[in-house]
Amino acid sequence: MISMWIAQTSAAADTSGAGGGQGWLLDPELVDPAYSQTIAGGEIQTAFPPPPPPPPPTPEWLKSLLNAIGNFFEWSAPAAKPLMWIGIALILLFLLYHFVPAFARWVDNLRFGRKRGDADADDPVGQAEAGAARALLAEADALAAEGRFAEAVHLLLYRSVEDIEGRRPGLVKPAMTSRDLADAHDLPSVARGAFGRIARAVEISLFGGRSIDAGAWEQCRAAYAELTVPKNWARA
Repeated sequence: MISMWIAQTSAAADTSGAGGGQGWLLDPELVDPAYSQTIAGGEIQTAFPPPPPPPPPTPEWLKSLLNAIGNFFEWSAPAAKPLMWIGIALILLFLLYHFVPAFARWVDNLRFGRKRGDADADDPVGQAEAGAARALLAEADALAAEGRFAEAVHLLLYRSVEDIEGRRPGLVKPAMTSRDLADAHDLPSVARGAFGRIARAVEISLFGGRSIDAGAWEQCRAAYAELTVPKNWARA
C-alpha cells in the first residue's frame, strides 16, 4: 500500500517535472525492496497491539465477604460515635490514675475503702497476712522481752522486705539496699515511711554504733504494724 502510494507520488512528480522542465525520479523497483527490508526488521509498528485480556471475575465468596463487611459497618455506624467517646474517656481515666495522685487516691479509696471488719471477713488472703504478721510480732516480742532489741528489729526488717516483695513484685532487686528501698517511689507514702523508720534504726545500729533500746524497738514495732495495714498500701 505504501509502495503504491510512493509509486503514484513518483509518477505524479515525474509528470509535474516533465511539464515544468524539472523533476525527480523515485524508482519503485528500488523502493519496494527497501520497504520490505524495513518492515521485516520488526522495529516499526504497522498495527495496533491486541487489547489486554479482561480481568478475571470477582469470586462469589469475596463478594459475599465484602457485602457482609459493608453491612456490618452500615449497621454499627450509629454506635461508632458513642464507642469512640467511651474509648476517649477510658484513656483519660487511665492517664489521670497514673499521673494525678489525688485521683489515684480517690479510686483506691473506692476500691479498698471498705470497713476493715468486712475486708477481713471477705479476704482470706488478708486474714493469712494478718495471722503471719501477728506470729512475727509475737516472735519479735519474745526477743525484745529478753533484751535482744537489735535482733527483734532485724527480724521486722527482713519480714518488711518480704512483705514489700509480695505486694509489689519486682520492686526488690538483689543489689538494692534498705535505704534504696525506703526511697523507692513505687511504694505508697505511708508504707514507705513505716519501712523507712525500721530501715534507719537498723542502719544506725549496724553502721552508727548505736544500740537499739526499748524505745527504738517500740517505734519499729509500731512502724511494722502500720506496714501490715492493707489500706496503707493504697497508691499515694
